[in-house]
Amino acid sequence: MSITIYIIIISCIVSIAAFNNTKLMSQLIFDPYAVKHRNEWWRFVTSGLIHADYFHLLINMFVLFSFGMAVEYYYSTVFGHLSSFIFITLYISSLFASSLSTYYRHRNSSTYRSLGASGAVSAVVFTSILFNPYSKIYLYAIIGLPGILLGIIYLGYSYYMSKQDNDHINHEAHLHGTIYGMLFTIVFRPYLFVNFIQQLINF
Repeated sequence: MSITIYIIIISCIVSIAAFNNTKLMSQLIFDPYAVKHRNEWWRFVTSGLIHADYFHLLINMFVLFSFGMAVEYYYSTVFGHLSSFIFITLYISSLFASSLSTYYRHRNSSTYRSLGASGAVSAVVFTSILFNPYSKIYLYAIIGLPGILLGIIYLGYSYYMSKQDNDHINHEAHLHGTIYGMLFTIVFRPYLFVNFIQQLINF
């Protein structure tokens, strides 16, 4: 079974368990104040296992399945037998990386909370775009757009909304997850950035 499937199964079990258990939700949710003042660093990871509702969970897991399987395949071609380890490292480290700026902004706020795997899922999506920038991404299973175009739109939207800070969604985590996902892979295999640029030029 692929790492992506394992992540989805674990995320669904923990999320569903937390829907009806406020104590569990409170223990797992991303709480920058608790991280700083009570050293509860696990929240960087556990907050990625819980979601606000079934729709939030479904969207994140559907996107993760769609792109995670592709990234696992791409990784197998460049990392060989280490590909599974590299993939799980990408996913877990993305949970940290995508929430770091949020932590620093809200570490002294006792009321701020966030949850969801969107930062790590964004990292996986943009890792896929790194390997194949013109692969079509379908919106509502109907409208097909090149991954790189949708990626640029998504980056711009996330940046704009992160400055608004008025809809209770951690757009900052989405933004940083997308950037981190590409950088993570390029650090291990710098030539992939050259390949990425060449694919863009040779369209």
